[in-house]
Amino acid sequence: MRRKISDEERRSRLGRRHALANECKVSTARAVASAVVAIHGTDPSSTVLGILARSRGLTIPDVEETIYTERTLVRVLAMRRTLFAVDYIIAPSIWVAFDNTVARNQRRLLEKLVQESGVSTDPASWIRIAENRLLEIIDANPGRTGAQLAAEDELVAQRVKVGGSSIYATEVSVASRLLTLLSAEGRVIRGRPVGSWTSTQFTWSATEQWRDDWPKRPEHSADADLEIAASWLEQFGPALIDDFSWWTGWPKGRTRKAFAAAGAVQVELDAGEGWVLASDVEPTEAPEPWVALLPGLDSTTMGWKQRGFYLGPHAARLFDDVGNAGPTVWVDGRIVGGWTQLDEGPVVYELFEELGRDRHIELDREAARLTALLAEARLKPRARRWTESERALRARHSKTVE
Repeated sequence: MRRKISDEERRSRLGRRHALANECKVSTARAVASAVVAIHGTDPSSTVLGILARSRGLTIPDVEETIYTERTLVRVLAMRRTLFAVDYIIAPSIWVAFDNTVARNQRRLLEKLVQESGVSTDPASWIRIAENRLLEIIDANPGRTGAQLAAEDELVAQRVKVGGSSIYATEVSVASRLLTLLSAEGRVIRGRPVGSWTSTQFTWSATEQWRDDWPKRPEHSADADLEIAASWLEQFGPALIDDFSWWTGWPKGRTRKAFAAAGAVQVELDAGEGWVLASDVEPTEAPEPWVALLPGLDSTTMGWKQRGFYLGPHAARLFDDVGNAGPTVWVDGRIVGGWTQLDEGPVVYELFEELGRDRHIELDREAARLTALLAEARLKPRARRWTESERALRARHSKTVE
């Protein structure tokens, strides 16, 4: 008989394994990456705030030290063609697992752009020449931005049109598109951004320049798939096939093969047939009560496709119109509200259900802590749009200020 894992137990697992429950918080940014497998990184502020929400005593400079000095976290373009920060140990497996999806698609796209923009009638050959030239430039000039690298050579400075005939069409340098491709292939690394920790203008280095002790890349994609599936199930399981298939962007057949290779077994969930590692079927004890303010695009909020067990009926208020999560208020493994930072600096929140006085006190304390951490930084949506909750909070508090 299959084990039944209730939504309540799934929320207990979430609190413990994602380092959100108070007694489960961790002491390093690297440990946070392991807790969620991959920290969402399209918005750099989401990466930093996601780490701070799960750790004890870390500061923004501590996170920067881990990423840019120790270099034990690395940004990868992978799942769903999205940017994540991961432990460098798993990065080679990610590059191999997503080479035949993300990286290959990026190369095909660039070939199309090069041909349609009139740069070359033999785009594949031209790109091979251009990428080798760009890698030579990076080797000689590590730590430069895309624009600075493009300025070093007229070949990679050529422009291609992105967006076709739409009103949003624009021209970008070949260098910028090549950097996206080479990062998906694991040949270049996004380094320290220009400006503050919220900036999206990254500098670039060759992968071998960034560190010289990378684990060997798996020889077969199936081995890489196994490592990623096992890591994800350990932190996100139990889960549906749909959940991991969505998280990776893989077909369901590939997901099933990866689960089988990882030794996953079936369990019953309130949402249907789920999967968990064979070593992970024992009951999980509920943690002590906890609260959290998680940033937009957070790895927990965006971790599953079927989100009913923690999101409830609140998606319309907290996700934008293309499915990206905004900032969320969590209590004991459930999303119960949203938050935002006002232009004046304070972090404010709203709740969608009644909570006890003690929870309000905890949330007030967490909002004050986050306000202090942000200091002069101001958060704006990046790679997503304002949510209904954010707009409502900003409108409500602007009237209060007036």
